Amino acid sequence: MSLLETHALTAHYGDFQALFGVDIHLDQGETVAIIGANGAGKSTLMRSISGVLTNGSDQVRFDGQPIGDLPADEIMARGVAMVPEGRRLFPSLSVEENLLIGTYGRKVSGHWSLQTIYDLFPILKQRRHHPGTALSGGQQQMVAIGRALMSNPRVLLCDEISLGLAPVVIKDIYDAVPRIQEAGASLIVVEQDIGQAMKVADRVYCMMEGRVTLEGTSDTLSREAIHDAYFGGAAA
Repeated sequence: MSLLETHALTAHYGDFQALFGVDIHLDQGETVAIIGANGAGKSTLMRSISGVLTNGSDQVRFDGQPIGDLPADEIMARGVAMVPEGRRLFPSLSVEENLLIGTYGRKVSGHWSLQTIYDLFPILKQRRHHPGTALSGGQQQMVAIGRALMSNPRVLLCDEISLGLAPVVIKDIYDAVPRIQEAGASLIVVEQDIGQAMKVADRVYCMMEGRVTLEGTSDTLSREAIHDAYFGGAAA
């Protein structure tokens, strides 16, 4: 049984349908990447899984239980944490206070604490008393990841964590992924950079216009198949 899965998942914004029967699964200890162009439905998929958007109860299942109609705070309490696109730190709070927010609603023992977050991202310890939004974009992203990890999640959803960052910063952030996996979390990573997605993921789903157009392991998908699934073509 998969740790997390969607079944014929649909999603709407008012009268606009954004997802059309999406089926994905995430196994224990796995990292799955969701790739696709802007407007493909990647972020909508993350919002549906995390409870920001409400769906049919059985359209999202976590650890064998239906969670599609649960609110976001209840899904987080069960062990699904999200690093949202745009980081969304609290500007009035320090780095350390932003990190501690991640423990609200889910207080479980586990690997992640302030100390282990600082071990993962040492710069945050140096800046822990600074306002969260006074940091560079890359450092803010580290705070957003650390905040999600503070709940010791079983599943970590990462929505466009490399967006707008310099390549050297992206490398630093993605270098943390193996350590996050080793600590027990399984990951779903939304990523526009195909090369980066292929490096970090065990399996890849490509989306276009609200549908999954390709699925496979990182070492078996050809560049041509990914191109067709990403932009539209014979393989899609």
